[in-house]
Amino acid sequence: MVENTNTSRTADGAVEVPESYALVSETSEGPQELREQEETGRYELAAEFGSTLRLPEGVDVDPGDIDIEFSDEKMIINMGPQHPSTHGVLRIMMELDGEVILRTKPIVGYLHTGMEKTGEGLTYLQGPTNVTRMDYLSPFSNELVFSLATEKLLGLELPDRASWIRMLMAELNRCSSHLMWMATNGMDLGSSSMMIYGFREREMILTFFEKVTGLRMNHNYIRPGGVAADLPDGWEDDVISLLETIPGRLDEYDELLTGQPIFRERVDNVGIITSEQAVALSATGPILRSTGVAWDLRRDMPYLHYDQVDFDVIVGSVGDCFDRYSVRLNEIRESLRIISQIVEKMPSGDYKTQDKKVTPPPRVRIDESMEALIHHFKIYTEGYKVPEGEVYVGIESPRGEIGCYMVSDGSAKPYRMHIRGPSFVNLQTLPTMLRGGIIADAVASISSVDPVMGEVDR
Repeated sequence: MVENTNTSRTADGAVEVPESYALVSETSEGPQELREQEETGRYELAAEFGSTLRLPEGVDVDPGDIDIEFSDEKMIINMGPQHPSTHGVLRIMMELDGEVILRTKPIVGYLHTGMEKTGEGLTYLQGPTNVTRMDYLSPFSNELVFSLATEKLLGLELPDRASWIRMLMAELNRCSSHLMWMATNGMDLGSSSMMIYGFREREMILTFFEKVTGLRMNHNYIRPGGVAADLPDGWEDDVISLLETIPGRLDEYDELLTGQPIFRERVDNVGIITSEQAVALSATGPILRSTGVAWDLRRDMPYLHYDQVDFDVIVGSVGDCFDRYSVRLNEIRESLRIISQIVEKMPSGDYKTQDKKVTPPPRVRIDESMEALIHHFKIYTEGYKVPEGEVYVGIESPRGEIGCYMVSDGSAKPYRMHIRGPSFVNLQTLPTMLRGGIIADAVASISSVDPVMGEVDR
């Protein structure tokens, strides 16, 4: 506690705090915090209870439909923002009646990296270095959506090989992200074995990433115009080894968890959300598909060459924690199916566009040509100018639709950049999932959303 003018000391030196001095005010987040029901307006309660998820324009709601529960037994507690069980610096304020959750409110902003504003001060060439750090479990999705938006403004057409390489890396990243979720979700629910196994298989994929990009995470590999480097020699053997190893391990996960009675008790009919609620709350990815809505941008709004590969969109039926587990487990299998087709269809050719306005010269040319040296220097110091315009591009990340809205004023830096982070949007589903459950169920539900706070507080 910090001593200030409202405190005094007793004869023995102890700090004395008046009753009127509220220590909680020092840590208050203001209006975004959850308040007692009797202090909360009925319209706000309606939103918190999920009664007014989304209303058409001009339609009002009768706030009298919301009952305020007056009780001396209720209390409001904080879950988080410490890391365990909240998957990052996420704070959940809960109103409890004993063990039963009455209301919840996710409170974010403790990380707040300001990546969108930072991106407006970086050139389009530097942009992927910034956005790759948002969803640090799925960096290739961040780089891909930024690059696609930039290329759409530029009107660039990519070489086929560059697009197929992007698909390969994105689908391997989907596998590694879901494996990470399988590991942490298992730990959240008491399966320490799953934590070990999930990290083991993810490590195999990260080893391949390191071989291709030089880094395990935050790669800056997918860039406007293509990718940073071609696939290394022997990449096919590495990918085939993954395709031969991981499916058998997934079967072991299935045997370990799917029919395990304790696991099923923790996830069956827990954190249920309906398809109508998921759509109204703009949820995407496994959360939406677990409710039975077969929406996947790779199939419904194809980009790259996803229209040339066969895969199934995995859906659930109940929308509970078990469905979200099942969807992710089987999405890994579908991604492996896509990867096997990519290996067969991978064409030869350039791995980046040869448009000299966008692509710097090869490193070897810099030592041979003064023009190449000047060209390289100009691109890396000044960047390249992008025609005026605005664009939105959305792709399917492991957590749902990640979108990039970009405005160009004709300079070498974005005038405005905004990212639609799926983790941020999906957090809206938590109050609906948690209401009526118990505190132990909250851990399972939060984990099932799979939030990455680097993307929420970008």
